[in-house]
Amino acid sequence: MNKGEFIKAVAEKSDLSLKDAGVAFEAISNVVADALKKGEKIQIAGFGTFELRDKAERDGINPATGEKVKIAACKAPALKFGKAYKEIFN
Repeated sequence: MNKGEFIKAVAEKSDLSLKDAGVAFEAISNVVADALKKGEKIQIAGFGTFELRDKAERDGINPATGEKVKIAACKAPALKFGKAYKEIFN
């Protein structure tokens, strides 16, 4: 499912117009990004937790040349699904 298909599915499930569902999606994406930039964690009960995780520097291999390269340390956004959400699938 891509972004357009996701927005269409949300519009159908929520009785929103395609435009309104798109606006809502962009707003949610921006709120999550802004909170993570500030170092905040977003916890949504029954769904999961959005947070930034530190990734350590590591060695990698350039697939085109086979050359070893250093991959710099960075922060990466992550979503950890909650127990209630996981139980839906098991």
